[in-house]
Amino acid sequence: MKILVATGNKHKFQEITNILPRQTKKGENIDYVGLQDIGGLAMPEENGKTLQENAELKAIFAAKESGLWTIADDTGLEVEFLNGRPGVHTARYAGKEADTQANNQKLLMELEGLFLGKRSARFRTIASLATPQGQIHSFEGILNGFIGFDYRGTNGFGYDPLFIVEGSTHTLAQLSEEEKNKISHRAKAFEKLAKHLDLL
Repeated sequence: MKILVATGNKHKFQEITNILPRQTKKGENIDYVGLQDIGGLAMPEENGKTLQENAELKAIFAAKESGLWTIADDTGLEVEFLNGRPGVHTARYAGKEADTQANNQKLLMELEGLFLGKRSARFRTIASLATPQGQIHSFEGILNGFIGFDYRGTNGFGYDPLFIVEGSTHTLAQLSEEEKNKISHRAKAFEKLAKHLDLL
């Protein structure tokens, strides 16, 4: 079975495929391929109003274009003090051309002066699995925590150096990949998706 993971982000591809099973329960091998493996399919603009709309839009589009079962996800950082922002705009919070540094700096600036208890946040991932025929199944994963005051850790990507995991003193970027994949929002969403794959 060949499954397309519809992301151009190498970090995300690695993280997702480390979580997912390599075989179905029936013993069939699963081969995960990325966009670069099918000629660099150009994905549509993520213009959905919700994370689920974006994840499903990407999965359905890529499945129809490639003829492969396709996995896509969308992840948002939702900060309580900011009424759920950046949310669906997480990847481009500081603007369409903004990089990770700019997004993180904007977030720190907006929370400046607040003590940790007022900086509660959660990462939320929607993982979608689509068939070339347009069937779609979506799964949610949530990780609660707080936005720290500065960067800590060198692992991970995005907002990971700022996100302190609830019940811990460590940011996601201070965890090993193995530790992160046991607790993360993405892990929770893709573990649910993996159980669905097992049923096939």
